[in-house]
Amino acid sequence: MSIDGKRWIVVGLIAAVLGAFATIVVVQLKKGDPTTLPSALINKPFPEFSLADVQGTKQLTRADLLGKPALVNVWATWCISCRVEHPVLNKLAEKGVVIYGINYKDDNAAALKWLAEFHNPYQLDIRDEDGNLGLNLGVYGAPETFFIDAKGVIRDKYVGVIDEVVWREQLAAKYQALVDEAKP
Repeated sequence: MSIDGKRWIVVGLIAAVLGAFATIVVVQLKKGDPTTLPSALINKPFPEFSLADVQGTKQLTRADLLGKPALVNVWATWCISCRVEHPVLNKLAEKGVVIYGINYKDDNAAALKWLAEFHNPYQLDIRDEDGNLGLNLGVYGAPETFFIDAKGVIRDKYVGVIDEVVWREQLAAKYQALVDEAKP
């Protein structure tokens, strides 16, 4: 076989391998929903922590999250998607949805300004400036929202913007199930 023939065989093999790899990637992307990144913490207790609130008035711990089902929303002022999501969180809070915030890897003065300007939907707002709580939660970025039950167990996780359609079609029933479960 000539050198040109061998070269074409090598090129063909490389093309076949790249094609197979691309096919595998496309199939895997179609299978998965990027808003439901896996979490090893599902059905596990919310991690222990002791952090100040954004307002700087008190120290918060895991115990402060117990007693009622809630959304725990990871947000930041540098997060463009959080700006899109925030008005929906305000509406949900007005309707009685319990929302706790984790201000993730953010400047506290910027967070206070943000909450003053865009309103505060959070019943508790945890300051996680160094990102350690986010790390313990397996946070990839913001926004991410965890559903916790009244006992502080993480029951679900949503990655991405919660808009009105996402809430209505994907998340409202999950939250309501936790509320119903907590009723005596």
